[in-house]
Amino acid sequence: MPARQITVAPHGHVLTNTAVWSPDSRWIVYDTRSTADGAEFDGTRIERVEVETGRIEVLYESHHGACCGVVTCSPLDDRVAFILGPEHPTADWSYGPARRQGVVVRAARPGAAEPLDARDVVPPFTAGALRGGSHVHVFSPDAAAVSFTYEDALQERGATGSLRGVGVSVCDRPVLVPATHPRNHDGSAFSVLVTRLVAAPQPGSDEISRACEEGWIGRAGYRRSDGSWQRRAVAFQGHVRCPAGGTIAEVFVVDLPDDLADLARPGEEPLSGTTSRLPAPPRGVMQRRITMTTERRHPGIQGPRHWLRSSPDGERIAFLMKDDSGVVQLFTVSPRGGQPEQVTRLASPIASSFTWSPDGGHLACVADGSVCLVDAADGALRRLTPPEHGPSSPRPEACVFSPDGTRVAYVRREPGRGGLHNQLCVVEAGV
Repeated sequence: MPARQITVAPHGHVLTNTAVWSPDSRWIVYDTRSTADGAEFDGTRIERVEVETGRIEVLYESHHGACCGVVTCSPLDDRVAFILGPEHPTADWSYGPARRQGVVVRAARPGAAEPLDARDVVPPFTAGALRGGSHVHVFSPDAAAVSFTYEDALQERGATGSLRGVGVSVCDRPVLVPATHPRNHDGSAFSVLVTRLVAAPQPGSDEISRACEEGWIGRAGYRRSDGSWQRRAVAFQGHVRCPAGGTIAEVFVVDLPDDLADLARPGEEPLSGTTSRLPAPPRGVMQRRITMTTERRHPGIQGPRHWLRSSPDGERIAFLMKDDSGVVQLFTVSPRGGQPEQVTRLASPIASSFTWSPDGGHLACVADGSVCLVDAADGALRRLTPPEHGPSSPRPEACVFSPDGTRVAYVRREPGRGGLHNQLCVVEAGV
């Protein structure tokens, strides 16, 4: 069946790169940022559209000068999580990477937002609260936790740039914060950083200055090299310094405790950090470098901005990297390590973020102006939409399989009142 446009309103519609479908594959959630790529954080509504009818429901509308966006669905219930910027913004506390928070709304109670991560920016800091901003909140497969990227409001930059890290919020573990700062607030989850950052990594080492673009591994984790089961783990892009200079992104994995309650146990340094140190990972959290690509002709993760995505069985972490000819291809690597395997061998580069089908047999992405399916076994590519180049070609930010595996959601620009606007489309996957 041909692709079908499901939104028509003359304003922006922006999809997150994953988890935009309700668990029953009936609804798609989005935000209303105005720019094509969502870079201007100016949306004021979180909405959802019923795919079969085009009916729109407003789940949340921001107030008091705040904006909202980057919404994802729980895989099990009607919760959605998204970014909320500061209400009553001021010159010293306006929207920015270190000044935003995660909130949760239930579709059954639109408008009733609860803070996800707590904030405490005054020492002594509160364990389980953050000192900065969280971004791209994605529920774990069992919906018991939420991953996010984080930037600290006290230490926003290091010697090599932004000290962005990856964190995890444990749902339904409220954190109360003292009212010692007007921007402090309580949260419904216990939040910690799970990556360890270094402001100036040693060249050639596994130290990283930035962790980002993360994804949960497997529906239930992955099998370790010794045959035992790692129940909870997150893959992410870690920025390392090459021996000869320069910074590249490599695939990293952080293994978490099986029991999420153990994330409240501090390691060698305080969970909440100090005035001179970033928040530190909990005890038992293990960070590992998976890929070593510095000797390749085109080293490091490359291509359009994308988030690492694991196959449902946890065996393969997918990412983009250039082949020896300089063409961006899809690669996978085991969370146990080993050499990356090249999946696609295309003349035209992979041009978008991607998602796995629920059965792990295919990945959906954009290539050569089409929404396509890549066979995960042999890399064969099948177009789902005709090639379209120019303003109305599929956008690169999102190409998302539905939970039932029957459709793929994506965005394209369409003319309307006031010019071009992002509109949501779906196409049958045919698998």
